[in-house]
Amino acid sequence: MSKVIVGMSGGVDSSVAAALLKEQGYEVIGVTMKIWDGGAIAVEGKRHGCYGPGEDEDIADAQRVARILGFPLHIVDLTREYKSEVVDYFCHEYFSGRTPNPCIRCNRRLKFDALLRKAQESGIDFDYFATGHYARIEHDERKGRFLLKKARDLGKDQSYFLYALSQAQLGCALFPVGGYKKEEVRRMAARFGLGVENKAESQNFASGDYSPLTGSARPGPVLDKHGKVLGEHRGIQFYTIGQRKGMGISAKAPLYVTGIDAERSAIIVGSKADVYGDELVASNLNWIEFDALEQPIGVKAKIRYRHREGEAVVTPLSGGEVHVKFTLPQMAITPGQAVVFYRGSVVVGGGTIERSGGG
Repeated sequence: MSKVIVGMSGGVDSSVAAALLKEQGYEVIGVTMKIWDGGAIAVEGKRHGCYGPGEDEDIADAQRVARILGFPLHIVDLTREYKSEVVDYFCHEYFSGRTPNPCIRCNRRLKFDALLRKAQESGIDFDYFATGHYARIEHDERKGRFLLKKARDLGKDQSYFLYALSQAQLGCALFPVGGYKKEEVRRMAARFGLGVENKAESQNFASGDYSPLTGSARPGPVLDKHGKVLGEHRGIQFYTIGQRKGMGISAKAPLYVTGIDAERSAIIVGSKADVYGDELVASNLNWIEFDALEQPIGVKAKIRYRHREGEAVVTPLSGGEVHVKFTLPQMAITPGQAVVFYRGSVVVGGGTIERSGGG
């Protein structure tokens, strides 16, 4: 019997993932990350996120689901690792005028790395690691590679957040709910009697939630593209490319953030047309469909999780970077965010956006 450890968040997706694997005959062992360090980050009126005061409630839900399904659950303390690998990165990126994606960082470095290492060090033996992500994995016999594919439920697809996984990580990963629609997963939670079928989805923490960001605000100038001072902002960490609200400036036409200059602590604004661009340069590439990009390829590229994919050509550059040229202009190409490349339902690879424009 194959052994699988399941990353349990206390939510409906990971709970059903565990139930499905149990039903399929796997020996299931649950693991839950403890990551919150007790910092005050909650914003009144918001649902709790994956990082914050709701952690104890989520752990209790995971423990209850494990009892119902009859498998052990281990709580793995990763507060130190989460602080250094995710929170510190998150803050550094915002203070550098970039917009981070903590979920991608967490998946690669914590869920599929530190969590598994700590589980092994504690004596937990396993063959596979499963999560409640909406994505699919397929082994291509001809290429001898594991491929990451979009979920059946395209509205919930999370392959964008998983593009940075290595072949070794994909090779031991299972995504049991990736072939189901979200409403099917909720119905299965009820059928299994897990009591989480109506639980709201958690929210990821954002810049407005985290006290080291709000407590370190440094005002600076809001400039137009010619350098004229239009007003004062409350801190570059509260802004991202394409943002329209929160600048406190009255103008005849709506103003959008078109650039962030961390050295001058300045926000540059312009018209909506100024936010569009048709090329970018990305670094820190991870390729899934092949080892390395050696010549230009045509793909569909996504520059944010909720952004529609655009036709593009990806060309390798020196130093391990790539140039991405879109057929049509894209709104808000944002340094720090991920650009992920697709061919059909397959994730080719992806990287971190360094800058809008050419190489």
